[in-house]
Amino acid sequence: MQHNSEDGFVKTETHHHITTITFFHPQSNSLPRKLLAELAREIHFAGTHDETRVIVLKSEGEKAFCAGASFDELINIKTETEGLAFFSGFANVINAMRTCKKFIIARIHGRCVGGGVGLASAADYAIAVNKADIKLSELAVGIGPFVVGPAVERKIGLSAFSALTIDATSWRPAEWAKRKGLFAEVHETAEGMDEAVDRLAETLAHSNPAAMSNLKANFWEGTSHWDKLLHERAAISGKLILSEFSKNAIQ
Repeated sequence: MQHNSEDGFVKTETHHHITTITFFHPQSNSLPRKLLAELAREIHFAGTHDETRVIVLKSEGEKAFCAGASFDELINIKTETEGLAFFSGFANVINAMRTCKKFIIARIHGRCVGGGVGLASAADYAIAVNKADIKLSELAVGIGPFVVGPAVERKIGLSAFSALTIDATSWRPAEWAKRKGLFAEVHETAEGMDEAVDRLAETLAHSNPAAMSNLKANFWEGTSHWDKLLHERAAISGKLILSEFSKNAIQ
C-alpha cells in the first residue's frame, strides 16, 4: 500500500509477517503534515493487523534518515491553531508508535535531526550505520524539542537529552547515540546494518505475538498520559514558531 502526497510518500509492504513502512521526501526526508498523518495511520493499521508481527520503519535515499519538520510548512504557519495542528502531527506519530502492539525496528541509514531523533527514540529497537549523526536543532530556530522530548528523554535520560537540546547546533556521532541508548546497534556499512535489520525482523516474525505485545506494554509502562502531554507540548511549539525570531531563523 502506498499513499502519495504532493511531495514524497509513505509506502507499506507486508511479507512473511514483517511490515515495512517506508517514507520519503525530497527535502532530506523532512516531514510535512500529510506525511506525518500517513505515517501515524500506517503505523496504527500495522499495529492492529493480524498478519503483522513486527514493523520495520525506514526512509528512502542514501543521505538523511529524517531532517525533522518541513521548513516550507513551518514558515507558512500563521496562527497558533495552525501551529498546534502541525506539531500535533509529530505527537500523533510518536503516540502511534508508543501504543502499537508490535515491536518497531527503526533502520537509521543517515543523519537524524529534530523529529527524526524523535522517530528513532520512539522505536523499540534502532539499528544504525556509523554515519547516522544526530542533532536536536529546535532551539536554533526559536522553539524546542517539546513534542519529541518525552520520547528522547525516556530513551537516553535527562542529562543527554538536555545536552542535545541546549547545544542545538552541534552534531553527535552515531557511537555517542549508541552509548546513550538511542541506537541499539551501529554498523560500519549499510550492508551490515541491513543484515542486522533483516536478522532481527526475521527472528521476531517467528516469535510469540502475545509475548511481544505484553513486553511492549511493559516497556512503555508509565506513558499513558502522553496522548494529552504531547498535544500540550505541540501547543507550546505552535505558539513559539510564530515569533519573529523563528521566522527569521527559518528563512
